[in-house]
Amino acid sequence: VGHCHPDIVKAAHEQNQLLNTNSRYLHDNLVDYAERLSKTLPEKLCIFYFLNSGSEANDLALRLARQYTEHEDVIVLDHAYHGHLTSLIDISPYKFRNLEGQKEWVHVAPVPDTYRGLYREDHENSVTAYADEVKNIIEHAHKRGRKIAAFFAESLPSVGGQIIPPAGYFQKVAEHVHKAGGVFIADEIQVGFGRVGKHFWAFQLQGEDFIPDIVTMGKPIGNGHPLACVATTKEIAEAFAATGVEYFNTFGGNPVSCAVGLAVLDVIEKEQLQAHATEVGNFLMKILKEQQIKHPIIGDVRGCGLFIGVDLIK
Repeated sequence: VGHCHPDIVKAAHEQNQLLNTNSRYLHDNLVDYAERLSKTLPEKLCIFYFLNSGSEANDLALRLARQYTEHEDVIVLDHAYHGHLTSLIDISPYKFRNLEGQKEWVHVAPVPDTYRGLYREDHENSVTAYADEVKNIIEHAHKRGRKIAAFFAESLPSVGGQIIPPAGYFQKVAEHVHKAGGVFIADEIQVGFGRVGKHFWAFQLQGEDFIPDIVTMGKPIGNGHPLACVATTKEIAEAFAATGVEYFNTFGGNPVSCAVGLAVLDVIEKEQLQAHATEVGNFLMKILKEQQIKHPIIGDVRGCGLFIGVDLIK
């Protein structure tokens, strides 16, 4: 919502003057914020865990998935980056290929890129073809006695090249993953909170019939303040709680962080930033496409709202 936005600075300052403590102490801000966030999401995503960073959120999502499914393996998209913790480097091909390589429990699916990928715009059914790649990975894993805990993907792959997956791809993937006893995790850390314009969450671009089992949030959630969140279903949260090892985070969801989070949602609403993202994004796409006609080096211009990629080619 902008550097040093006065409403955000004010909310943090005012709460700082009153009280800041860990989340073992009950505070209205925590509940108020969870309620506000829940209004932006499908009804079944109704349990919230608050943390300090996107990496923490993705690490917790991994733990939730494994506890709920009692499986270990994870399917990720090629070139993906999900954070800097050891557990997340392991599921980030963008990183692990330069480090210790691919772990046995990690499976890499091709990015559903219809411009540069395996199946392109001229393919008769790129959606099914890309989803079948995931299905094949699952079948191959089962033959080796492996079990899938989760399919973990950014709703719009960013480090992978600002990719817009074809609509319907997530639905088909979720079908295969659920059948294998796994869950679908949507990483909204870079693309959530109205950035895509048309919707508040990028996974909603896939259609109303698609709902992830776990959604992770970070970056824009606190406008630079260290705040992150994992939203999930009651069933997954109950399986996690059943371990008897409660989730606790000293700073996650503290009163100041929640005051900031609430102020961010207020500003997005008050300044109509979602509509603004659509308008500015459309304008930018239009002038970039005009450049594409003039310059052969621009192979593709793609995007949604303020998530835009310009693909330069030789």
